[in-house]
Amino acid sequence: MDNRRLILSIVLAIAIMFGWQMFAEHMGWIEQPKPAAVSEQAAPAEAVKPAEPVQPAAPVAKFVPSEGREVRVDTPLYEAVFHSGGGVLQSFKLKKYAASIVPGSGLYDMITPAAATVAPMGLLINGQPSWNMGQWSFDGSDVKLENGSATLTFVGEMNGTRIQRTITFHADTYLMNEKVTLTASQNNPAARVSYNLGATDLSSESTYDMMSMAWDLKGSLDYENDAEDLTKQGMVQSGELYWAGLMSNYFLSAVLPEMGSTSVFKGRITEGGVWRGAVEMQDINLEAGKAVELNTGWWIGPKSRDLLASAPNELSDSVDLGIFSFIAIPMLKLLEWMQAYVGNWGIAIILLTVLIKIVFWPLSRKSFKSMEKMKQLQPMMKQIQEKYKDDKQTMQREVMQLYKTYGVNPASGCLPILIQLPVFVALYQALLNCIELRQASFITYLPGTDLLWLADLSVKDPFYITPIVMGATMFLQQWLSPAMGDPQQRRIMMIMPLIFTVMFINFPSGLVLYWLCNNVLSIAQQAWTLRNK
Repeated sequence: MDNRRLILSIVLAIAIMFGWQMFAEHMGWIEQPKPAAVSEQAAPAEAVKPAEPVQPAAPVAKFVPSEGREVRVDTPLYEAVFHSGGGVLQSFKLKKYAASIVPGSGLYDMITPAAATVAPMGLLINGQPSWNMGQWSFDGSDVKLENGSATLTFVGEMNGTRIQRTITFHADTYLMNEKVTLTASQNNPAARVSYNLGATDLSSESTYDMMSMAWDLKGSLDYENDAEDLTKQGMVQSGELYWAGLMSNYFLSAVLPEMGSTSVFKGRITEGGVWRGAVEMQDINLEAGKAVELNTGWWIGPKSRDLLASAPNELSDSVDLGIFSFIAIPMLKLLEWMQAYVGNWGIAIILLTVLIKIVFWPLSRKSFKSMEKMKQLQPMMKQIQEKYKDDKQTMQREVMQLYKTYGVNPASGCLPILIQLPVFVALYQALLNCIELRQASFITYLPGTDLLWLADLSVKDPFYITPIVMGATMFLQQWLSPAMGDPQQRRIMMIMPLIFTVMFINFPSGLVLYWLCNNVLSIAQQAWTLRNK
């Protein structure tokens, strides 16, 4: 009976560790392919009615620089390069973010040369690429912003329709506002405008950082990250889209339609592994000689919580901290405060671990004392088991009465772990989804070498040192725990460190550091309790 209960407790503990993933797949632990179909959330009255059946984003003509020149936009946050032939984006380098932890790797470019071939920020008119089929002119000059805002205006003509694109840039945000003005020479009752997106994989080397097509449909965040499906058949979502685009854990390239409008988001992975998306607006009626305006926003840059908080269309929801966000957000703020004080993210995580341990100290101490009492009750429990071995119901009743008499809670040993799980999950989400922790370092180089080690706490330990040491400390912690009455139970518990080591082997090193420090503090607490019991 006790063996079965112990095994059941272990199974439940592991189930809790992993079971939450199933109802929180948006955390990114388990890839959940979703069918590439038009969303059913959009009410029939709100459905977009294109002139032809909605199909996933089809390959479009590659951008080939024609006559014109490069137009540069330089702000405190980024360096962008457009082409005057249609306002197509050629490069978008983020000044505050390095491409990698390798010294001299340069700035992170949201638009690689491969991504530039699908004409990001280009316009499609009735499905046709305006950057190749239109005649464009540009009379402005490069923009250098120190503060405030500035605009660029691109003017073109395609199939008898005049196109004017006015893009406004701001010094203090990655948000760009665009106004498209269309003037047709003849009536066109069903004109469609699509905003084009393109990027190569924006995710990092972390196993848990996944590139995806993402969208917010009427306040509900969703995404598609099945690369095979996106390559073969693409995806389509329609309805009242607040925003839609290409997203990794740390970066976002998105279109923000006007709130209250209906649109269609199409996406697929194209040749060369380039992710391409397009947000197709609802058909508009163009009357000859009458100008029609469309207002849209663009966000190309990091998923900075502070900057996204002031962005429109609930774009801040792109930073998904999961079901325990109410814990993750204050914990992240505390981490940031500690890092600003000590100047090292790893030390900040250690300090946070110490603080959490202090908070849980009374509970852990009570749990350890309860386990000691359980050990003392083992002889009496064996007597009950032998006396009532043929009457399981009476045996169970007598064992529970024994627990009650001596004030022992058999579940108290697992209680501290169960209570700390939300903190563990919240820290996991913070490490994976907050741009502040990207490339956050602890010990940059392996001591005595020039090998990069814990230079980025959001990815795994490249040498697996921390998860192995963590497993060793967990083994020591189990060894110091009060011995089980049954040797088989103790053997089962001694297997747990191996299971956790395998689990943690590819976890972000910052998370492993937290669990390692927690184990060391638990060992110290156990030793102190044993000396003072």
